[in-house]
Amino acid sequence: QVQLVESGGGLVQAGGSLRLSCVASGRIFGFRAMVWYLQAPGRQRELVAVMNSGGYTNYIDSAKDRFTLSRDNARNTVFLQMNSLKSEDTAAYYCNLKWRILNSDYEVWGQGTQVTVSS
Repeated sequence: QVQLVESGGGLVQAGGSLRLSCVASGRIFGFRAMVWYLQAPGRQRELVAVMNSGGYTNYIDSAKDRFTLSRDNARNTVFLQMNSLKSEDTAAYYCNLKWRILNSDYEVWGQGTQVTVSS
């Protein structure tokens, strides 16, 4: 069974940085993408950044030039480095792993980690 565990959230002042980690456990075949989402209070979950199996990354406009995805394959970990944080980045952040086996798509979510940016 595949599981994800996020960590690295916390309270930081505006302009500061945090690095979120998402560790995947279990055997993963047919990896397609690791995606980070955020969910602010009272709002729907929205995509922040995505890394596909080839290492290609993409970000929402508000995260470009501030957030960076990276991975450590040996530790089955994906990192989201967040710099120049703003109060509007305050949200719960979730990682989501997607994979495909025999034309069927699967996904799993982590439990989330809270990021709070004080102005």
